[in-house]
This record gives sequence, C-alpha cells and structure tokens, in this order.
Amino acid sequence: MNRIAFALVAALLLSGSAQAQGPGHRSNRVERRELRDDQKDLEQLRDVLARFDSAWARRSERQMANVEASLRKLLRAELAESQRELSKDWAEARRTRREARVAQWGGPRATMWGQAAAVGARSDLRAEHAALRTKKAIARELDEIEGLRQPGALHHKRTLILELIQLAERERTEGRRDVYRDRNNGWRR
Repeated sequence: MNRIAFALVAALLLSGSAQAQGPGHRSNRVERRELRDDQKDLEQLRDVLARFDSAWARRSERQMANVEASLRKLLRAELAESQRELSKDWAEARRTRREARVAQWGGPRATMWGQAAAVGARSDLRAEHAALRTKKAIARELDEIEGLRQPGALHHKRTLILELIQLAERERTEGRRDVYRDRNNGWRR
C-alpha cells in the first residue's frame, strides 16, 4: 500500500476512534435538556399520584376522571418519547457497530474503544426497548380498568402509577449516569 493510501486509512481510523472515545455526538445542552425532561416527567407522575390519592380519599368522581385523563395524556406522551428514543438508540447502535468494524484496522486500542462504544449503544437500545414494552403493558392495563371505581381496581391503578414512577426514576438515574460517563470519556472515577 502506498503512503498516501496508508495516511488516508490512518486518518479515517483515528477520526473514528476519536469519536468513539469522545463525549459522543450529543452536546451538553441536549443532555441537560433531556435530564430536565426526565425530572419533569417524574414530577408530573408524582403529581398525578398525589391527585389520585386525594380524589380517592374524597371519593370524588370528577377529580378521579380528571386524574385519569391527565394520566392517559401523560402516558401517551411518554410512549411517543420512548418511541423516539428507541429509534435514536437504534441509529446509534448501527453507527457504533459500523465504527467498531472500521476500528479493527486501527490497532488493538482503537478496536477496544470501538467495541466498547458498540456494546454501550446496544445496552442503551435494550434498556429503551424494555422500558417501552413496560410502558405499553401498563397502558394496556390502565385501559382495561379505566372508569372502574371498585377498591381492587383503584388499588391496581395506584400500583401501576407507582410502577410508572419507578420507571421514570430509573430513566432519570440512567440519564445522569450516561451524562457522567460521556463527560468523563467513558472512564469511571
């Protein structure tokens, strides 16, 4: 291979491995916005739970109907957001898989970074897919018991809202962990 071709291949490999090592393609502004969105989602779900408990304690049909409408709207937005995140994670997994294949030509260190990025992207994809499946299952269960006011149905609704809160807390924690990892170039301290 002549020197020009070798230099071109080396430049491509180094730029690919630098991207895999760097903080990623997302800017800090986007990361902060996503963290704020996760926190806002969590606060909204906690508010829905408090309103649900209040409506249940007062036995107010009007308040309970309002809570159900708010929950349905919030869950619809969460499902749409999860779908967008899933498609973004899918694209990221494909990109890192391609970069990992290219990085094989850059030596052992480039290969290691490329494989680590690909593994991380696949892990994010699996986590987002699992979260979407869980949200869809909760939405189906809530649809089945919507409008019911028997104690068993109300207990089940409350449990499903608590599951959504736990899921939102997990997403917020994972988001913070991803931001920390990106800012520290993948190194743990």
